[in-house]
Amino acid sequence: MTDSQMEKNSGQTATYELLYIIANRFSENELKPIKEKVASLIADNGGEIAHEESWGKKRLAYRVKGEQFGYYELLHFDCAPAKIAELDRQLGLLLEIPRHLITVRKVKTAAEIEQNKKIAEKIAAKSAQEETAGKEKEKEKSKKKVDLKELDEKLEKILETNDLF
Repeated sequence: MTDSQMEKNSGQTATYELLYIIANRFSENELKPIKEKVASLIADNGGEIAHEESWGKKRLAYRVKGEQFGYYELLHFDCAPAKIAELDRQLGLLLEIPRHLITVRKVKTAAEIEQNKKIAEKIAAKSAQEETAGKEKEKEKSKKKVDLKELDEKLEKILETNDLF
């Protein structure tokens, strides 16, 4: 057995999320070899990719190493925590990737997912109640509007009195 297989068998792996930006100077045809290079770095460090997602070309908030646009890529992978520092160092050396970020990804249990669904339902119900209450308030405001004839009559009564001065 290799070291990575022993680590996986002993339960010493964690789930991580890697978000990296590929520089805009590369065409869409040149992205595949760069993605494969990142995947091989993860595999060389004993990791196993679980999910891969491309977010496409986006404008950066500010220039990063002279680049104003970049291709965003997201990976979820399992790896030994001891290997993450080395993987981070190797990713930092790649000139094709101006920025990257590795974070620990907490895998939710079925109970946590169910609890989050219940919370989302409560929030949706509360917002629906607030929306209906807001509509009722608008109806009340529109009912309270004074008719122009009534306003004219009140103004006439005020002007007819001699107590103005």
